[in-house]
Amino acid sequence: MQYTFGLIGAGNMGGAIARAVSRTLKDGILADHSPEKSRDLAAELGFQAGSNEEVAGNSRYLFLGVKPHLMGGMLAAIRPALAARQEPPVLVSMAAGLTIAQIREMAGDYPVIRIMPNTPVAVGQGVVLYEAGDGVTPEQLEGFLTVMSKAGGLYPIGESLMDVGASVSGCGPAFFYLVLDALADGGVACGLPRPDAVRYAAQTMLGAAQMVLETGKHPAQLKNEVCSPGGSTIQGVRTLEQRAVPAAFMDAVIAACDKNAALGK
Repeated sequence: MQYTFGLIGAGNMGGAIARAVSRTLKDGILADHSPEKSRDLAAELGFQAGSNEEVAGNSRYLFLGVKPHLMGGMLAAIRPALAARQEPPVLVSMAAGLTIAQIREMAGDYPVIRIMPNTPVAVGQGVVLYEAGDGVTPEQLEGFLTVMSKAGGLYPIGESLMDVGASVSGCGPAFFYLVLDALADGGVACGLPRPDAVRYAAQTMLGAAQMVLETGKHPAQLKNEVCSPGGSTIQGVRTLEQRAVPAAFMDAVIAACDKNAALGK
């Protein structure tokens, strides 16, 4: 049986992609080094589970969700299944640091779309950065965008900027969770029940992000609009500036970018 969507590697990021795709179609097959994990996820989402070879031989869009250092061995193992196909698949790689050229060198002469997603795609609020290789036809790209249409924002980006973009969007959720947890801790320290503190912080973060997206205003302008003269917010901002929080976040993105670049070497 032929499937529109196939996934090898049902870990955290692969699982998030599968959840995003499941809101668009039920025509998919999953594989993982832990068969139990792929079976459980497939049952949850209405997909099928199989081996790497079955996924490679029967998926129109073959998503590669394995870690960069494992990619070469996995692709070498499925090359016979890929070569036996009458119609070549579109390989969709989410491996940080590995270029389209590197994937094609390891897998063979197949069309490749490189993506950098983040885990919020699982709830339809993610970011997917993508670059289509030279062998991808307009029809194949349109089909990919349809498959991923319920993931969140889909943004084309030059491959030279993929690692940089992923340092913001791919790593960013972890940075924001750290901030959210800290805001909630502050609320608890001042007397809020923890479930309420987490809920208030999460909704506030969501609302602030939506303000940036919908108003088009610069974040600094929106920050200034919250800081009333002599008010409590400007005192909080002053404390964050004194403790170099903005610089720490800049350094975190730069460190993540350096690591992303190193993964492909």
